[in-house]
Amino acid sequence: MSKQFLVIQTAFLGDAVLVTSIVEKLHAFFPDAAIDLVVRKGNEGLFDQHPFLRRLHIWDKRKGKTKALFNLIGALRKTEYEHIINAQRFFSTGLMTILARGKEKIGYDKNPLSFLFTRKVKHVIGDGRHEVDRLNALIEHLTDGSRPLPRLYPAEKHQAEAHAHMGTWSHGHMSYVCIAPASVWFTKQWPEEKWGELITSLPSNLRVLLIGAPGDVPMCERIVKASGRGEILAGKLSLLATAALMERAMMNYVNDSAPLHITSAMNAPATAVFCSTVPAFGFGPLRENGRIVETSEKLDCRPCGLHGYKACPKGHFKCALSIDPSIALT
Repeated sequence: MSKQFLVIQTAFLGDAVLVTSIVEKLHAFFPDAAIDLVVRKGNEGLFDQHPFLRRLHIWDKRKGKTKALFNLIGALRKTEYEHIINAQRFFSTGLMTILARGKEKIGYDKNPLSFLFTRKVKHVIGDGRHEVDRLNALIEHLTDGSRPLPRLYPAEKHQAEAHAHMGTWSHGHMSYVCIAPASVWFTKQWPEEKWGELITSLPSNLRVLLIGAPGDVPMCERIVKASGRGEILAGKLSLLATAALMERAMMNYVNDSAPLHITSAMNAPATAVFCSTVPAFGFGPLRENGRIVETSEKLDCRPCGLHGYKACPKGHFKCALSIDPSIALT
């Protein structure tokens, strides 16, 4: 019987994109293995018709977080896994790891239940390693030390969904740019007026497509109104159709957020704006066609945190406001 792996990642959308790096690597080393994945509700669209996954388990926290957790654990216990790989540092996923049936239970030392894991791996942020390298540390003993890369697989239906919004070809790309202006965290989000200035500075022959979740639509509408141009696709496309759209764009302008990781997974060009966070945390572009834009000012308050805040703790938000949009265009 072939190996059976369980990978657990129930954090944000960007984390779910990055965890595909170890799915890719496990499949490369164990092509006949069965790989199951646990994600949170809302992220399952990334894995529609994924070629390397046998089963996708979805934790729907909205249906009673604790009850849904134990229902999920009950489902996980129906399979005897050779390796359970926990890519998170939270108690809930630690509980999944120790209660699911598995011969080897792997996770980070910062997980509150790591003392019950079979194998603990150190997790250090700010040591210069990218998150995919930290993920690889979980499976390095099963594979090797080479860096894994994330990858998404838009199917024909997703490609067709995206193609309806594409224009004409120009120098190997479609004649549009994608802009993903929103982020879960306010201080990781370049201000609306900056996005407007950027759009105004873009060549007039380029279509500007604003992408994101349904909740991002009001922000996109304000940006379009202020800049006088742009087509709002936020909330209109599936996750994989969005990935397919970004793959063909002449450029994708993003924050330090999930759309950045989608560009890495699709090997799509990216200009990533880092505001309160820094690339040293390990969440920058992974491909050669990715570039970073950040303030040139020396701010003793930056970075102010790993994830960001709902507002600038200092009240000035210089890490974002001091970035000249013209830098993003060079």
